[in-house]
Amino acid sequence: MHKILTLNNIALAGLDRLPRDNYEVASEITHPDAILLRSYKMHDMEIPPTVKAIGRAGAGVNNIPVERMTQQGVVVFNAPGANSNAVKELVLAGLLMASRNIAQAWEFAKGLSGDDSEINKAVEAGKKSFVGFELPGRTLGVVGLGAIGVRVANAAHALGMRVIGYDPTITVRSAWQLSSDIQQALSVDDLVSKCDFITFHVPLVDSTRHMINAERLKCMKKHSVLLNFARSGIIDDEAAVAALDSGHLYAYICDFPSNLLKDHPRCITLPHLGASTTEAEENCAVMVADQIRSYLEDGNITNSVNFPDITLPRNGGHRIAVVNSNVPNMLGQISTELADSNLNIIDMLNRSRDNVAVTLIDVDRAPDEATLERIAGIAGVLSVRCLGCSG
Repeated sequence: MHKILTLNNIALAGLDRLPRDNYEVASEITHPDAILLRSYKMHDMEIPPTVKAIGRAGAGVNNIPVERMTQQGVVVFNAPGANSNAVKELVLAGLLMASRNIAQAWEFAKGLSGDDSEINKAVEAGKKSFVGFELPGRTLGVVGLGAIGVRVANAAHALGMRVIGYDPTITVRSAWQLSSDIQQALSVDDLVSKCDFITFHVPLVDSTRHMINAERLKCMKKHSVLLNFARSGIIDDEAAVAALDSGHLYAYICDFPSNLLKDHPRCITLPHLGASTTEAEENCAVMVADQIRSYLEDGNITNSVNFPDITLPRNGGHRIAVVNSNVPNMLGQISTELADSNLNIIDMLNRSRDNVAVTLIDVDRAPDEATLERIAGIAGVLSVRCLGCSG
């Protein structure tokens, strides 16, 4: 029986992927094998030594101590792309809110008073203050062309916008999905100087923190618009507000309210709604639950942020899963221990990523505890599991 600890409410569609005859799932559980969460901050949490996997029902993993988990041999999964349509739709809404001054006009309309005749007269007198502009022909810059960025770029192009993208690490899969009409920027600076709108779809890491700062704001077109539905910190908010106040920046739309931003007349802040749709929450929960189940039952890894992808089809036998430091002669030492125990290898696959390696080995019969303990005792081995070794 596998034990799964939930730190947030996880969509039922995801939890249903974990059969109750083999999984115990609860928000209070001791000695869990895995943890499922959304936004719960784990950095100060004492994580039980029994935990083998952590699944984030979303894309960002800033709330998880990934480096510490890697050192302990714990795989961390996320759900890239599962919420991409939800974020894309909100970015499109942001484009329209900025270009048509929708939020400001709404506030104006809510503040009207008098009878309908007086309101109508005030509307006709006041609407000229909210004259906007249309999107076709305007240029959108998309920084980050992963699952979300590609959808945003293609959708903006369909609206008649010229789109420029920048992503030095774009994958072949994303490139195939991107419209051939999307132009390529050579750098962030190259993109910034050409765009009327810029939207960001990158994680918050050292290289992306304050990616838009005072210097880059000076290089942007006058009356341009910033949109941030990725992570707080990618844009230097103080610099953005200064650019709004000077009139250089037309609008700033983001998903991360603060005292600095929430009341500014040219800034629209939303309460982190990017992935807040029923469909996105269900998609994320299903994806991460399937990944956790596949790892616990078969040792397979897909969409991990710290471990290599590895999938070995079951060909019979008993499976041993080993996580170890990526150093020379690990396979040799593991194979020697199996041979000394008179275990024949039916199939084996090894994959590595940075400092971590994972090996899946199918053997002809179940290894005894002494064999597993000897493998665990090899210097550099972080964890050893036997999957389907009963009987």
